[in-house]
Amino acid sequence: MKFILGKKIGMSQMFDKNGKLTPVTLISAGPCYVLQKMTKEKEGYEALQIGFVKIEKKNKIKKTMKGKEYRHICEFRILNSEFRKDDGNEINIAEFTEGEQVKVSGMSKGKGFQGGVKRHGFHGRRATHGVKHEHRTIGSTGSRFPQHVMKGRKMPGHMGYERISVKNLRIMKVDKENNLLVLKGAVPGRTGALLEIRA
Repeated sequence: MKFILGKKIGMSQMFDKNGKLTPVTLISAGPCYVLQKMTKEKEGYEALQIGFVKIEKKNKIKKTMKGKEYRHICEFRILNSEFRKDDGNEINIAEFTEGEQVKVSGMSKGKGFQGGVKRHGFHGRRATHGVKHEHRTIGSTGSRFPQHVMKGRKMPGHMGYERISVKNLRIMKVDKENNLLVLKGAVPGRTGALLEIRA
């Protein structure tokens, strides 16, 4: 079991020896450090807590953060038989290999408050017969019975900024010197978004 935290740099493209173009995403991954090991006896489950991007400014470090002065802290479930790491150990991209498939999780781009047409793909109202300034409204939402809007009704609202996971992304290149991971295809989130990478 392998895992690491990273930040999305952006998308680019690669060409193979036959000249075929492949869209890729560049990720600045690690190094991460093990902060705490959760055990079944003490916490009730087995996991590793790792930190990413150390906070350098002392005035930004609170008393409650003692020993865990990292901007991003995340837990990954493990099994003792599969993964053995102690506190302070480093996790870097050297553990990953080219051609390996990974699962990437992150928060998708936030799109704010959106209407039914953009959020759910509604076709909108007709362009004739008394429809004025109502072309993109969702129309009636209730019914005679039970005299209220039913739960789960698709309506305008907040769109985006949801946790998204993309499976089976192939590693195209591992740049150990620059801590750079190149994955085939797109990953969720904006530029600079935090990503969880599992293999």
